[in-house]
Amino acid sequence: MLYKGCGRGGIFLFHRKDTVMSALPPCPKCNSAFTYEDCSLYICPECAHEWNAAASTAAAEDGGRIYRDSAGSILQDGDTVTVIKDLKLKGSSKSVKIGTRVKNIRLVDSDHDIDCKIDGFGAMSLKSEFVKKV
Repeated sequence: MLYKGCGRGGIFLFHRKDTVMSALPPCPKCNSAFTYEDCSLYICPECAHEWNAAASTAAAEDGGRIYRDSAGSILQDGDTVTVIKDLKLKGSSKSVKIGTRVKNIRLVDSDHDIDCKIDGFGAMSLKSEFVKKV
């Protein structure tokens, strides 16, 4: 049941507390429960994150997490990616340079999304936000 109310900025609509609202998924970025739907997008008002409703339901049906690179392309196990920025390695004077190709990546569920082996550096973990799919 909707009620009208007036405020300084105009007319507002609000729900009674005993009215059941539709169950929308929480925000995948900040886990906020205050999401709303706009056409085919879900939007979080707290962090301004927008995501596709169809992709969200497909991921939920799959049961897995979707990994995306810096350009938004979906990553899969075995893909080849390139590093988009110089990455300094802790405890070493070396750094992984821009444009370094990384072949045969493996996606893992941790704070660093990609496990890989880079020539000259060995095995390491990378974040998906610093790579681009080739």
